[in-house]
Amino acid sequence: MARPRPPARSGSKYTTPEGAGRLRAELDQLWRVERPAVTQAVAEAAAQGDRSENAEYTYGKRRLREIDRRVRFLRGRLDGMVIVSQPPADQTRIFFGAWVVVIDETGARRRHRIVGPDEFDQGAGYISMDSPLGRALLGKRIGDELDIQLPTGTARLTIEAIDYQPLRP
Repeated sequence: MARPRPPARSGSKYTTPEGAGRLRAELDQLWRVERPAVTQAVAEAAAQGDRSENAEYTYGKRRLREIDRRVRFLRGRLDGMVIVSQPPADQTRIFFGAWVVVIDETGARRRHRIVGPDEFDQGAGYISMDSPLGRALLGKRIGDELDIQLPTGTARLTIEAIDYQPLRP
């Protein structure tokens, strides 16, 4: 008997309009294009007879389960999702959607955008608000310093700039 596991934490429910659009497009692609095509392929494979040795049937059924699992996940994520399309009233502090420029001890500058966990892979510099760096940056102001734990040790970062330009309509 399998040991019960607590449900996996799905992350914050905040997203940008672009992130929500990307999730909806993926859901639409899976539900309206891929699933009907795979269902048709499974039906054709099943019509060939013996299913126990029919690789197309076996792999098709497996792909249907993967699609259905992803569709359930996407519908669950989109349900109750908070789409942040306006910058915050206090633009002197770091909140969701901000572009932040930080400087490390060596003087190297890095630019990051604080986004939701479903969209941190969309572009260079995008980091999840649930990541250690994202959590450390939230609420900070220009000139604030923070220590962040990295695999190579602790790094001290100074906040140089905050910009909400991409959120403005």
